[in-house]
Amino acid sequence: MSATPAHPLRAAGLMLASTLCFGVMAIAIRLASTSLHTFEIAFFRNLFGLLAVLPLLLGAQRAELRTRQLPKYFVRCLIGMFSMLAGFWALGHLPLAQAISLTYSTPIFVTIAAVLFLREHVRARRWLAVAAGFIGVLIIVRPGSAEFSVDSLAALLAAVLGGVIAIQIKQLSKVDSANTIVLYTYAFWVPMSLLPALFVWQWPHGITWVWIAAAGLFGTGGQVLWTHALKLGEVSALTPISFTQLPLVAAAGWLWFGETLDIYTVIGAAIILGSNAYIAHREAVLARRRASAASTAGAVPGE
Repeated sequence: MSATPAHPLRAAGLMLASTLCFGVMAIAIRLASTSLHTFEIAFFRNLFGLLAVLPLLLGAQRAELRTRQLPKYFVRCLIGMFSMLAGFWALGHLPLAQAISLTYSTPIFVTIAAVLFLREHVRARRWLAVAAGFIGVLIIVRPGSAEFSVDSLAALLAAVLGGVIAIQIKQLSKVDSANTIVLYTYAFWVPMSLLPALFVWQWPHGITWVWIAAAGLFGTGGQVLWTHALKLGEVSALTPISFTQLPLVAAAGWLWFGETLDIYTVIGAAIILGSNAYIAHREAVLARRRASAASTAGAVPGE
């Protein structure tokens, strides 16, 4: 049986579209944060996100939307909620380029989480890439300097928790379909994010509705496009395309918020992105080796 053919150009287009969606979501969150609390932004992002995925879920098979992993979904969504709140806080209080640069450190923590929770074996070269990524993070955050901000720790917390979430999704996907994971994620996220929002509640006014709706719609669109891109292409080839989000949000920060891109963020981001690219490349190489070994082991002699 032949493998599903790759479509590199289509995959690249989907990844670029996904990256632009995530960039617009980040800008919308920043704009909404000028008049709305982070807790409320998270709630409305989830609410509008749920509305956006409903047409996809309604077309799914009923059996596909059943699960026996509800406790695992609850834990995954609780951790995801803290990650979302931390990330949204960073987008509202840090320069956009700095906040996005720190979120790119997530693959570093995915590697560490894979070792801790999945007992994956990581060789020296990937550990060196992880160490390089940490150096990039330290260059951006600059602990102990006058420029250090607790808000940077919020972005870093979002990245750490994002690494744990990636492992949880990997475990859930062994049993449940992507549609099932999306359904239960939003089913938990909407009430979970509503609870803290009620303590700071004030109704959005005017154009703020546009920003929170855009955050939900573009965030969900980015997730869907990202998933389809990874089905059609290789992670190592697509990961560099996702880095185009950084100049997009940096330009938006300069044009709309008067933010400047400091040299420390540029250097740190370059190191983190290089680390990510190498980790993605090694993951792709190892995945191909495992697939080849499984194919060889499953072959019937004489065929």
